[in-house]
Amino acid sequence: MEMNYELGPPKANKLLKTLARWFLGLVGWKAEGDLDLLPKKFVAIMSPHTSNWDLLFALGTVSALGIKFNWFAKKEAFRWPISGLLKQLGGIPIERSTRQNMVEQTAAMIRSRERIVIGIAPEGTRSNSKYWKTGFYRIAHHAAVPLAFGFLDYKRKSGGIGPLMETTGDIEEDLKVIRNYYKDVTAKYPKLVGEIAIKPR
Repeated sequence: MEMNYELGPPKANKLLKTLARWFLGLVGWKAEGDLDLLPKKFVAIMSPHTSNWDLLFALGTVSALGIKFNWFAKKEAFRWPISGLLKQLGGIPIERSTRQNMVEQTAAMIRSRERIVIGIAPEGTRSNSKYWKTGFYRIAHHAAVPLAFGFLDYKRKSGGIGPLMETTGDIEEDLKVIRNYYKDVTAKYPKLVGEIAIKPR
């Protein structure tokens, strides 16, 4: 995967922040989190993911907090006329065939930057997923940056960045902490939320 996109610091520009706050006010949502309490670099878990609306609300709530983050999506989503806008909003198109190198390349990219936030949806699909993909965890662990619990709670109409967690290298144990946090977060389509677990080796 070639990284040809300039990744900015985790601060949304004033216009984007203003537009995001206007949008949230219009739809009755609120953003939760504090930019001043966050480190310069981290990987944000973006969960739950059951709808195309999730990206819009994730961008809205995080931008309203003043945070600029980058996120990955299959390159087919980056079509004209919205491809340029998606990249401006932090999107990075990826080739399905090159995903096996994404962990190492992304971790190296994070280590090389002074400020960067990467948002990853571990479910990998809007459909009910039996297992979470482990890339989000391995990227954070290899880059030696914390995980942040990004969330969208449709019941409370609230989204943003929750607590931080340092990875231990024991993903099964760390998943217990992650699972406990997200158990009370309501997805847009709760029936499509799978168990927070990884595929047995």
